[in-house]
Amino acid sequence: MATVNLSDYKPLNIANAEDFSIGIVFSEWNDFVTFNLRDGALETLIKEGVRAENIKLFPVPGAFELSYASMQLCKERKYDAVIAIGCVIRGETAHFDYVCSAVTQGITDCNILTDTPTIFCLLTDDNKEQSIARSGGALGNKGIEAAVTALKMIDFKKNLSGKKGNIGFGHS
Repeated sequence: MATVNLSDYKPLNIANAEDFSIGIVFSEWNDFVTFNLRDGALETLIKEGVRAENIKLFPVPGAFELSYASMQLCKERKYDAVIAIGCVIRGETAHFDYVCSAVTQGITDCNILTDTPTIFCLLTDDNKEQSIARSGGALGNKGIEAAVTALKMIDFKKNLSGKKGNIGFGHS
């Protein structure tokens, strides 16, 4: 929402986050946005206790390549979660619609076809100003939200597998 600062969240206080392994795939296209999103996610994961050496960064040329790279990481089964970061800014042609739709379906496929939570952090904005506002500007940083989502989904998966989670997510 345009009125919500995306960087506001309560610390998760995860006891075993240092053992989590997370892959971050990020687009080099629109790097003035995607690098800020990547850095926000990285800083949040480390702040929440994930060891820096357990976070692997994978640059790809553009948003369209996020699906392929994310699926390859999911297939490796070495990551507790994958975060896919990109930015598509509307232009004058239908290219925007095709790329956004394809990336959305690709990340959905990662979540349906693999056992690795894959987090959708693709900005799909009408202009550069909107993207800047959501990547460290007036509306915070969507990368922070993606990192928090990754940690919560790792906890969700651990709860399903019978391993005790530590976030308090879904506990009675």
